[in-house]
Amino acid sequence: MKAEKYLGRIEISPHAIASIAGQAVLECYGVVGMANKNFADGLTDLLPGARYQRGISVEVVELQIYIDLYVAIQYGTRISEVAIGIMNRVKYSVEKTVGLPVAQVNVHVQKLQMDDK
Repeated sequence: MKAEKYLGRIEISPHAIASIAGQAVLECYGVVGMANKNFADGLTDLLPGARYQRGISVEVVELQIYIDLYVAIQYGTRISEVAIGIMNRVKYSVEKTVGLPVAQVNVHVQKLQMDDK
């Protein structure tokens, strides 16, 4: 019989994962910002600390992470290239930080933003 030491467990909130993903998205080329997926999300933007969680949905199922991102992209950029860049950066950032595999990163382009000029 082997003696095993049980030190405890680590729990990571989906809100924490959303913050990591949100910060990674905002660093991507061509991204103007996060977008609301519905009207109710617009109301939650008024809450403090919601900056990096806006437009992000995170689910953890059987130790795998599923992320939905709702973004606004700069008009004139290649949407597919920006979306692939977002997927790769978010997957890398979350896996590196959390240590769990990211099963899916779904990017929903909610709007294109033109230059103010």
